[in-house]
Amino acid sequence: TSLLLMAGIVGTVGLGRRLARRRLRSRQRLRAFLLEMLSTFQICACTNELCLLGDVEPKPHAALTLTYGFTVLHGLTLSGSACNPCGTLQLLWAGGTSLKAGGLQIGAQFAAAVLARAFMRFLWSLEMAETHLGALSQRCSSPMQITEVQAFCIELLFSVVFQLTILRVERVHPRYKVHLIALLITMLVYAGGNLTGAIFNPALAYSLHADCFYDRFLSYSLVYWIAPSLGKCLIHYGF
Repeated sequence: TSLLLMAGIVGTVGLGRRLARRRLRSRQRLRAFLLEMLSTFQICACTNELCLLGDVEPKPHAALTLTYGFTVLHGLTLSGSACNPCGTLQLLWAGGTSLKAGGLQIGAQFAAAVLARAFMRFLWSLEMAETHLGALSQRCSSPMQITEVQAFCIELLFSVVFQLTILRVERVHPRYKVHLIALLITMLVYAGGNLTGAIFNPALAYSLHADCFYDRFLSYSLVYWIAPSLGKCLIHYGF
């Protein structure tokens, strides 16, 4: 049921992106906003569902396989979208986009994060799958299992490693590039998923753990917003 649900989300988002491209050719800003919002919505919604499948046997092989598979699927279906505020910041620092366009893109990403969380919580309330039972009762299922300083360093490191890899594989054929990135993300999730969640995406972090941000805003914004953003900054000015 969960796999069918995520497949339905991917299919619906794909249809929405196609309609936006065709119907909004003359309204570039609205078109760009909707494309980025739909793309980020797909990643946030599917990852919310994937988090519920973390305890599926055999552990952790099933969860890692699903992570790899859906990361490849996102890469194949969401080309041209950043889906990560840190990626947009990197474009801004490199002069690849204007401040206005970058702000619009980041706004679309966080809007999608909020919508995806609300949408998934609605679906979980219907209890269509066994994994949905009790999902709404977990207010802050904290992914941070270590100290804040350690979590900050790990998210910073993962952000640097991820962005460096993105820069190194820019010239790789897209067919192979998407698998390399998916493999890297899966490895990072395996290495740090039980410590910080290995998120390194501020919009996704908020979508997954909004309740934790409400309860401990300073520590969570430091680890899941500032650390990955600082990682992008270090890449831009240090390499």
